[in-house]
Amino acid sequence: MSGRGSTAVADMNQPLPRPLSYLANSALGVCTGFFEWFGNLGIFSWQVLKAAVTPPYEWRELVRQLDEVGSKSLPLVVLAGSAIGVVLSLEARYSLSRFGAKSMFPVTLVYSVIQVMGPIITGLVVCGRVGAGMGAELASMKVSEQIDAIEASAINPYRLLAATRILACILMLPLLTVAADASGLLTGWFAQSLVEPLSFHQFISTGFSGATFNAFLPPTFKTAVYGLIIGLIGCFQGMKTRGGAEGVGRAATNSVVLGSLFLIMADVVLVKFILVVFH
Repeated sequence: MSGRGSTAVADMNQPLPRPLSYLANSALGVCTGFFEWFGNLGIFSWQVLKAAVTPPYEWRELVRQLDEVGSKSLPLVVLAGSAIGVVLSLEARYSLSRFGAKSMFPVTLVYSVIQVMGPIITGLVVCGRVGAGMGAELASMKVSEQIDAIEASAINPYRLLAATRILACILMLPLLTVAADASGLLTGWFAQSLVEPLSFHQFISTGFSGATFNAFLPPTFKTAVYGLIIGLIGCFQGMKTRGGAEGVGRAATNSVVLGSLFLIMADVVLVKFILVVFH
């Protein structure tokens, strides 16, 4: 009897499973991987910057990437901007009619498209197309050892592959934003004129009345930061991938997901910065 009781006491004193310890170790691993990723991104950014400012410069590759990022993204950007213009026009007309402020429609549409929706929609569309393409293309070159062959040929892969793509994104995003804004305003006016006659001259003159360059230039040129994020994340995920075909798919997915996430976070910071500095 006493032996059975001592066995029961011994069993009660045995250490129980520790799920909290497991969760703590998992959280520590996630935090370590998070900071390690940012550290590798910082090192990659420094290598790209150092390669970009030292000759020789890859002008031919830069022109090819400008066409790849700008010209081939233009139809998607214009289509997205047009859709946003129609949606904002319908919503603004309905909301302003409820409050008896239909005369404010041109101003509301102009400011909504140029300051808010145009830049962020352009950034997300380009991130989805260009970011995934960069990640998949460079990851494919990495797993097939083409990047190693370029480096063995005494060509800096950071200058040829990464710097040209990042610079192309920085230069093209503001221009694509202008195209998205123009298409959004045009389709927004067209959707309104189908319901109530409104001349395009009156729409533009009323919408831009009292506007200054500080109201429209900063939101447009902040997309250069979006281009930096898209190009940097896409090239980093592609050139640092591993794992064969699975790694290529993972690089493309991560390029879009992380690029979109950092782009939205950057938009919050940039909007606050523009409000403080330019208003």
